[in-house]
Amino acid sequence: MRDPDHLFVYGTLLPGEVRWRFLAPYVTGPGPSDTVPGRLYDTRYGYPAAVFTGSARIRGRVYRLRDDNRERALAHLDEVESVEECEYRRVIVTTGSGVRAWAYEFLDRIDPRFRLLPGGNWLTRR
Repeated sequence: MRDPDHLFVYGTLLPGEVRWRFLAPYVTGPGPSDTVPGRLYDTRYGYPAAVFTGSARIRGRVYRLRDDNRERALAHLDEVESVEECEYRRVIVTTGSGVRAWAYEFLDRIDPRFRLLPGGNWLTRR
């Protein structure tokens, strides 16, 4: 099976958030709302931590990556999301609408000071 050509985002890569500028040049289309199984935490450091297990849902958007620079986009986003520092890893998820997509999963342990976000929505964290 080939690699996904979509990216599911749920936090700082969303439109209007601090890292959207890193993703925007690499996507096409409006990025419809979607969900994936998992739990979303507010780390209290200005970014979320997602764990893609369990029956709860994480709310976000799924974007199609442009064909002409998909590999460059993923390499750049891996850097932005601290993949090399082993804070996050890029994994394949299947969204509620059935789209196979890349997503960034938190690798470290969930600190007890992190706050579980009810409803799995980063945009309603305040």
